[in-house]
Amino acid sequence: MRSLTHLAAALLVGTAVSVGAGAAHAQTVQLTYSQPLSAGGVQMVQERLRQIGGYPGAVDGVWGPDSVTALQRFQQTHGLQPTGELNQATVASLGLDPNALVGAPAVAAAVPPVAPPYEPALSVHAVQMVQGRLRSLGYYHGGIDGVWGPATQNAIASFQQGRGLQPNGELNTATVAALGLNPSYVFATR
Repeated sequence: MRSLTHLAAALLVGTAVSVGAGAAHAQTVQLTYSQPLSAGGVQMVQERLRQIGGYPGAVDGVWGPDSVTALQRFQQTHGLQPTGELNQATVASLGLDPNALVGAPAVAAAVPPVAPPYEPALSVHAVQMVQGRLRSLGYYHGGIDGVWGPATQNAIASFQQGRGLQPNGELNTATVAALGLNPSYVFATR
């Protein structure tokens, strides 16, 4: 998934010196820092893109393919490099306050590895429904094969983290409901 959950801001520009063919020459190296955006920050960007008529999707705080495409179109029409990712110039062009997007500083926890692998006792059809929904939201890029594997589990954990759920990679009622699926139907096939 090409996810936009960060605001890139250049922190430091330094000069590195390298020696080649007996002569020293300098090159500029730009270091960047990425600040995670909360779901609320993503919603602010989605709402602004919707206001200007470039975003047809749901203002749900999930940065998916529709959000990327809308931001690329905005960037292109405003003379910016159409990366589909936020940067200082894009945020300024959108008329948004970068401080409001990132909100209060928070420690972003990485998705913990899940061991041993979680394998729910679901039917092939139920796993296919989950995989299809994760794919439509931009979290899953594997095959819709009904096989619960590491890619499906990692997609669940990433989705959970993006929605403020415990990112354990396990399929539970809260996660299924957040996916917009009917938990009683998904779990009925256990």
